[in-house]
Amino acid sequence: MKPSLLVLAAGMGTRYGGNKQLDEVGPSGETIIDYSIYDSIRAGFGKIIFVIRRDIEEQVKERFVEKLQGKMEVDYVFQDLHDIPAGIKVSPERQKPWGTSHAILVARDKIKEPFGVINADDYYGVDSFNILMDFLVNDKDPNNYCIVGYKLGNTLSEHGHVNRGICQAGDNGLLSKIVETRQIEKTKTGAVAPGADGTQLHFTGSEIVSMNLWGFKPSCFDFLAKEFTNFINERGMDPKSELDIPTSVDKFVKTGEITIKILMTNERWFGVTYREDKPYVVESLKQMIRKGIYPARIYS
Repeated sequence: MKPSLLVLAAGMGTRYGGNKQLDEVGPSGETIIDYSIYDSIRAGFGKIIFVIRRDIEEQVKERFVEKLQGKMEVDYVFQDLHDIPAGIKVSPERQKPWGTSHAILVARDKIKEPFGVINADDYYGVDSFNILMDFLVNDKDPNNYCIVGYKLGNTLSEHGHVNRGICQAGDNGLLSKIVETRQIEKTKTGAVAPGADGTQLHFTGSEIVSMNLWGFKPSCFDFLAKEFTNFINERGMDPKSELDIPTSVDKFVKTGEITIKILMTNERWFGVTYREDKPYVVESLKQMIRKGIYPARIYS
């Protein structure tokens, strides 16, 4: 069975000011995810599963499910606020999804094979999907996962701060620690972010970061279910708390229950974190089309 690709597309896009996952950036109306789908098909993925909100179901069906008929198996699952362990009370003011760990967990009944995870609004690059596919096909350890790591300097926005999982690698090339770091801003010499103790964190730009490009095995659902139950018991009454993948992964890496192989890519990320990012994304895609990396029309 070929590996599948799980696309996290249920985010609100609050900083962007709209539904950035469905914003058109290609010359023929393509979204960023269209290019990731194209790259995943070329890499050999067998199925794509969208994690979405119910209010965008019809848009996803129209834009992706129908267009991919005959090209790739497509499915989708809802990230529902009420998909939580029975008997647990949560804040009635809750509106946002529970975070990226929960987004993976809601697909547990759809996936029985190794799978990749991506964000819908991030461009990852052709080579990154090939790296991910190679791992998912050839690594047979059920509790060994992977992350495709990027250099921090290749992932920053010119128009505001971003959140990144800062990774530390051991001598064996395995992830030893990952810290979700928020409000990282580009500077002339690298980047800065506010530290938890009130001091400023400084980065050179060469640090390894996560862009939520992961490779998992089905065993991850057991770990994530356990972690999410603990989280919802402790933080369920907080209307804004979220459980992200780096936090969950870091916990189980430290206990030794799982290992994460870091696979580096030199690809340059881009995305539409802010509306001001869009012109750069549009121009970057035009350049790649001129170079022959992508066709002028993804769905011909």
